[in-house]
Formats: sequence, structure tokens, C-alpha cells
Amino acid sequence: MPSQENLNSNTPSKRKSNKRFFVFSTFVIVLLSYQVFIQSKINDEDDQIHDNKVHDDYRIYSLNHPKNLAFCDEPVPLHDLDVKERFDKELLVNTYYQSQTVLFIKRANRYFPTIERILKEENVPSDFKYLALIESGLTNVTSPAGAKGFWQFMKETGTSYGLEINNEIDERYHLEKSTHAAAKYLKKAYEEFGSWTLAAASYNRGIPGIGRDLKRQKVNNFYDLLLNSETSRYLFRIIAAKEIIENQTKYGFHVREKDKYPEFKSKTITINQPISDFTDLALEHGVSYKTLKIFNPWLRQSYLKNGEQSSYEIEIPIEGFSFFSDQDALDSTQLAKNDSLSNDSLIHE
Repeated sequence: MPSQENLNSNTPSKRKSNKRFFVFSTFVIVLLSYQVFIQSKINDEDDQIHDNKVHDDYRIYSLNHPKNLAFCDEPVPLHDLDVKERFDKELLVNTYYQSQTVLFIKRANRYFPTIERILKEENVPSDFKYLALIESGLTNVTSPAGAKGFWQFMKETGTSYGLEINNEIDERYHLEKSTHAAAKYLKKAYEEFGSWTLAAASYNRGIPGIGRDLKRQKVNNFYDLLLNSETSRYLFRIIAAKEIIENQTKYGFHVREKDKYPEFKSKTITINQPISDFTDLALEHGVSYKTLKIFNPWLRQSYLKNGEQSSYEIEIPIEGFSFFSDQDALDSTQLAKNDSLSNDSLIHE
């Protein structure tokens, strides 16, 4: 026999309340389900719009290779599958690393004229300016191993090619003198191998290293050599940089002339005595200490003892020259720190 409590629980009013609760709960569940459905539909439509926009506005393409490719007038054998793929890799990396390549284009406008002039004086092909570009990004960067300057000379190699390197003077940071030194190295390598391509590879691997590789593998050209990964990429990085910068619009780069970094316009003054403070020297010539050091990064201290009374030529901006933006007049060492470019390529002797 049911208890009185159970009888009370089944009263008409209780049953009506339960029914209302059931209807309300069902309504809430249906409403929530509908909201989830609508939100899902909105998300799907948003994803479709996004996909369409990416498809229409942002396209990444594989790249057509030039039919004829050469370095220093020496043909690149793109019919060789290995050669073609190694070049393709560097072409893609530099084309789609847009920020770095735009910086290369801007800096090249400032520094290539000087490098080209010196290479011509030294009777070295102009294509080697791209070697300096991939070595340092045309900044006075220092590698983890201690190689310095645009041409990334180690101290021992730099001094052997006539650069003065000490606590106060480091001509690895002197664009003209280091370019002359690099040209002498490359001419020596060319005399050894009879190939500018192998000379370029030796700038990374060293003349003795390339010589040993050629002898051991019994070949006579770069493209038939099996090399370490860094040297294997080295020449193709140079060639890819050359191809892109000489055909900028083909690879999607549009850098206006006014956006390229201007050449430094300067005159020289000769000093042959100690300088106690380069700040005073700078002010005497109407420039700031910062500007003096930007034009002469090879002066490593704020003074010059010059005990041997050596003669040095210091660059001073010509009257009327000014940086078009203070931001672009950063110290080159700081620029190198901020760059994402990291290159451990060295000259090994």
C-alpha cells in the first residue's frame, strides 16, 4: 500500500509543475542547440570567406628558373638535377624572405658602387659583390667565430692580406681596404684553380680545403664536388642573390629609388698624429661624434694613440650631406644585432 507521502507526490498540481519544467527544459535545450548550430554556420562561413581571400589575395608560387644562368660568365649547369634543386632552394628562400631581401636591395644602392669600383680596379669580376652581400648582408657584422666586416675576415687572414687589426684600428671594417684585401684573396684562389666559381667556394672553405676536395674526389669543377652543407649552399646563395637583385620586379620586389639608402658623400682628411678624443675632431669639422664613427667604423676607440705617427685618411661628410632619416643612421654594429641574418661563413686558411 503506497504511503501518504507518495500519494501526495502524484497530485494534479505536482504533475502540472513537472510538465511545465519538462517543457521549459526542452525549450532551453533546443535554443542552445540552435545557437550552437548558428554559431557553427557563422564560423564555417567565416572560414570560407577567409579561404577565398587567401586564395584571391595571397598567392605563393613556385618560381621559374632563368634559361641561362652564369656566375662570373661561368655557366651554371641547371640541367643537372642536383644543381637545379640546390639553386631552387636558395631562390625560394631569398624570394620569400621578403624583409631581408628588401634590405639587401636598399643597402646595395649605398655600397655596391664602391665595391664595384674596387673590384674593377683589381680586375676581379663584379659578381663578387654578391659574395659580400651574402657574407654580411652589407653590415659590419661579427660572426660567432670572430670574423668581421662586410667581407668577414678572420684576424689572421685579414692581417696576411694587409689589413691593420689592433685594439684601436680594425680595417676589416674599412669598406675600401677590406674590399681590396678580398679581391687579392680571390685572385690568388683563381690562380690556384683557374675558376672564379671555385674561387668563390674557397672563400668559405679555404683554398687548401677546396684543393684537397678536388684532389680526393678527382674532379675539376665546383658542381661535381660533394661538400659540407655550408659550402655546398654557399655559391647558390650568391647566385640566387644576384638573380633576384638584377631582376627585382620578376620576383615581386618593387623598391622605389627614394626608398633606397643613399651613398655616403664624403671628403677625406689626413691625420698623422695622436688624437686624444675623436669628439673634438668631429666638432672641428662640423659633424657629430656619431656621424664620424658611422663614416669610419674601422676606428674602434674614441681616441687614437698612434705612437708610430702613421698616416690615416678619415672620411668626413661633404657639406650639405645629411641622412634622410635619423633612424637609418644607426651604428652598423647595432644594425647587425637587429638583423635576422645569421651567417657563420668564414675564410679558412
